[in-house]
Amino acid sequence: MLRAHHLGELVLRNYSSKFSRHDFTLPQLFACLVLREHQKKSYRGVEALLRDSPEWCAAIGMNGVPDHNTLCRAFGIVARLSATNRMLNLQAQWAKRRRLIQGPRKPVALDSSLFESRHVSRHFEKRCRETRGGGGKRKRRTNGQKHAKKQGDRRRSRTVKALPKLSLAVASKSHLILAARATTGGGPDYAHFEPLVFDAWRRADVKKVVGDSGFDSEPNHRIARQDMGVQSIMPAGSGRPGKDKKPPSGYWRRRMSRQLRTRRGRRRSGYTQRWQVETVNSMIKRNLGSALRARTARRRSMELMLRCVTHNLMILSHTLE
Repeated sequence: MLRAHHLGELVLRNYSSKFSRHDFTLPQLFACLVLREHQKKSYRGVEALLRDSPEWCAAIGMNGVPDHNTLCRAFGIVARLSATNRMLNLQAQWAKRRRLIQGPRKPVALDSSLFESRHVSRHFEKRCRETRGGGGKRKRRTNGQKHAKKQGDRRRSRTVKALPKLSLAVASKSHLILAARATTGGGPDYAHFEPLVFDAWRRADVKKVVGDSGFDSEPNHRIARQDMGVQSIMPAGSGRPGKDKKPPSGYWRRRMSRQLRTRRGRRRSGYTQRWQVETVNSMIKRNLGSALRARTARRRSMELMLRCVTHNLMILSHTLE
């Protein structure tokens, strides 16, 4: 809470309005929300936790405990995209001072991952997709099973379209998040390449980015190499492969197919560092949870961005005094 409160004081103003009650400042409420993400609590749960720990409230200058409704309203203010982006900017500056980002030597890794929109049992999802077979003859039961399986697949497809998605640009040396983009649905990743690389490029001295074939696109290579001077390493695996096994279209995509053909080429190009972003996805889901508590797409995106800030605070804990 102390580190989150210090970050909030540098980014947020004290009060959202001059007509507010001024019982708690926005940095104090931001620290409570970071504690909520860290402990994987609800608003009522973090309120009860703070009531049991009055010394935590006193450490950041709070005379009382904020109500769960106060925390819910503060979330819509402190977790806005403009505020979280300023926090990521400041965290990148701290990381560069501690030499946790080495752009010329270590690449930036890109990847996307889906989160659960609510807490749900994997066994329950599996049972929903399984057959519900009815009685009667063998043939009728088989047709019922096929119909139930189709219905389960359609229901799962609708669920995937509504799932929150988090795309990350991660420093492979320290697992620090340099750029993040929160969207809804399991769409293609190549559309997120330009904003992720641009944000990481302006926050750190990025010289190389690596990503999987989901980011593969000839325009993406040109944007990174010609506009930003960043070396892009992505396997040319997008699209349907041709029957005659012709090389992929585009100069950079053909070059990637030759460069990443062997294990030695992947190691020398730095593509093997792409797995660091998979580690970050696992860290976020294990430490902060894979299911979101918000109920709207906008607040789910805000919750994902707040988790990115919390993840960076956990890594940069030794840099704040």
